[in-house]
Order: sequence, then structure tokens, then C-alpha cells
Amino acid sequence: MTATAGDDRYTKMTQAQVDAICARHERLRAMKPGGARAVFAWCDLSGLSLANRVLTDADFTASILTGCDLSRAVLDTCNLYCADLQVANLMGASMRRADLRGACLRGANLSDCDLYEADLREGALALPDKQAGLSYVEIAMRSSEASYANLRGANLERSKLSGIQAMKADFTDATMKSCKLVRANLRQCIMDNVDLAGADLSGADLSGASLKDAVLIGAKTDMWRTTQADMTGMLTDKVVGMDVKALPYGDMLRDHALWVDTLGKDGKPSKFDNADLRGLVSIKGLNLAALSAKGAVFYGLDMRGVQLQGAHLEEADLRNCNLKGADLRGVRLARARLDGANLEGANLGALKIDATRFLPADLRNTRMRNVNFSEAQMKLVQMDGADISRSNLEGAAMNLESLQNVTCVGLRGRLAS
Repeated sequence: MTATAGDDRYTKMTQAQVDAICARHERLRAMKPGGARAVFAWCDLSGLSLANRVLTDADFTASILTGCDLSRAVLDTCNLYCADLQVANLMGASMRRADLRGACLRGANLSDCDLYEADLREGALALPDKQAGLSYVEIAMRSSEASYANLRGANLERSKLSGIQAMKADFTDATMKSCKLVRANLRQCIMDNVDLAGADLSGADLSGASLKDAVLIGAKTDMWRTTQADMTGMLTDKVVGMDVKALPYGDMLRDHALWVDTLGKDGKPSKFDNADLRGLVSIKGLNLAALSAKGAVFYGLDMRGVQLQGAHLEEADLRNCNLKGADLRGVRLARARLDGANLEGANLGALKIDATRFLPADLRNTRMRNVNFSEAQMKLVQMDGADISRSNLEGAAMNLESLQNVTCVGLRGRLAS
């Protein structure tokens, strides 16, 4: 069954009525007199606005929300069971642990939406009758649908999407770690740079889909279909390049640290170019200044407080790495990938060579989408051609001129004054 405006089972709402219900819900949340939970079950709200509303735990069971403006609304733990959200604007909304079983999201805009642990599995709908109660219950289960939906940059970690119909949906840059996608219909979807680590794609149909640069580490792919799918650059459990476990990396790291500490008198510099370093798990706090690891895979490493001043990391994969408090002065990161990395408090400033010479950090043409740059030092950094879309710049110290030739869609936070 698809919700239809004008159906006599639905109560048509006006904007004034919706605003009044929302106001009472907010009073309830604030524990003020006159508050009441927002209940929009079996209501027609098509075309109305609930933008920026805080509606945690509200009931939208079987409601019609087609074309609604729900941008930046807080809909955490809401009941949206079998709701019709076709072409709705949910950009930047928070829908953590929302019940979306059987919901229709066809053509909806869910870019940057937080759907952590949301439930989008199939669901059956019982239809009410004023005289006879529940006179009819649909026998066939209704699958959630998200065909043609925009889910760019959305957070779908640990969400349940088994059986979802999402043909030609756009999941670019979405986080889908540990996501359940069993028997999902994802034909011709765009899933470029999607993080599907630990996801269950058993029996899923990804025929004709684009999975360029997607991460499938630890993913279950039994019986999945990938006919004509583009898997260029996909990162799996398979070692990329040289396996660090085949190297005496312990001795190499110690020799490099000694070489740095003694200013080159003892030890020797190490080279990890084109190596797969995931086996290290952690290089937290190590002094690896001037390290050469061009094209290396660091994905997911614990690199908190690491010292990489002047290191050569061109074209390296540092996605989802924890670089909190790292010293990256003068680092060479041109054409590298740092999507989803944590650089909170990291120092990306210029490295002082002598009294008159400084070496700025090189992040030209680097992809850094959804990166946490909060409180980072980024003065004089070179960023021409970089992409920092959807990143958090709260309290970061940088010159606005650095952003002139940078893709910066959907930035969050305020720069340090």
C-alpha cells in the first residue's frame, strides 16, 4: 500500500496545526505545563515544514510526508513506520534509531542525515476501521524504499536495511559500517568512497553499481551479485602492495626513530612506500619525522600524537585514521585521502627550516571529506584543489585565503578568531 493524499483514512493537517503540535511537544521535552507528545499517525502533512524542529520520540506512523521540509530536524527514535517520505527534504536531519520499517524514501534528500542504528527493514501495516477496529491487515510485507534517494555523506552505521529497495540511490561518502544490507536491491547505486567495513551484504544485488574507492574490510559478501559493478580502487581485506607483516617493521621503526633523535648520526631512515601498514594497528606517539610512505595504506590506524614532520605521504590512504594531536608540520600529503579521519588538535602548520625558511604542509588535491579538524593548527597550509566537504572546522586556526581554491560544501563549525 502506498499512502495517497486525499484518502479518507488520513487527517489533513494545516501548517498552523502542525506548529501547535510541535510547540506542545517541545514543552513536554522541556517539562513545562501544557506539553504533549507529537502524534501525527495517519495524518497528511504533505508539503508542510518541520524544519529545525526537535521531535524526538514523535509518532508518524503511516503518515504522509511527501515533499515535506524536514531539514535539520531532530527525529531521533521517532516512529516513522510505513511513512510516505517521497521527495521529502531530510538534509542534515538526525534520525538516530528511528523506526523506518516499510517507509518510502523514494527521491528523498537525505544528504548528511544521521541514520545511526535506524531500522529500514520491511514492515506490514494494519489498516484501522472506526466500526470494526483492525478490519484488514496486509498479508504481504512492505519493503522500505529509497530508490533515487540522495544519501550523500549520510551516517548509516549499524542501521538495518535488509531487503531495502534502493535502486539508483546515491550513497557517495556515506558511512555504512556494520550495516545490515542482506538481500538489499542496490542495482545501479552510486556507492563511491562508501565505508562498508563490517557490513553484511549477503545476497545483495549491486549489479551495475559504482563502488569506486569503497571500503569493504571485514564485509560479508556471500551470494552477492556485482555484475558490471565498478570496483576500481575498492579496499578489502586483501593486502594492497607490500605487506608490512613481511617486513622487519619493528626494527625499521626503531632505526628510524633513532635516526631522527640523533639527527642522522645513528640508525637509518625507513621507507614504507606503497606498503600496506594496516597490520601495525597502532603507531601512536612514534617519532617518524621525514618518513617516506608514499602511496601507503594507513586505513584505520591509531596515529594519535604521532610525529610526521616533513614526512612524504603523497597519495597515501589515511581514511578513518586517528591523528588526534599529531605533529604534521610540513607534511607532504598531496593527492592523499583522509576521508573520515580525526585531526582534532593536529598541527598542520609550517615547519621551520632555519631563521628565514619555512616548509608549509602540502595538502594540494587531497581528499579530506568529513574530517574532524577541530582545534587544528592550519596556518599557511597549501590546499589548492583539495576537497574538505562536510568537515568540522570548529576552532581551527587557518587563513581564509587557504580556502579560495578548495571544495568546501557543507562545512561545520567556526574558525578560531
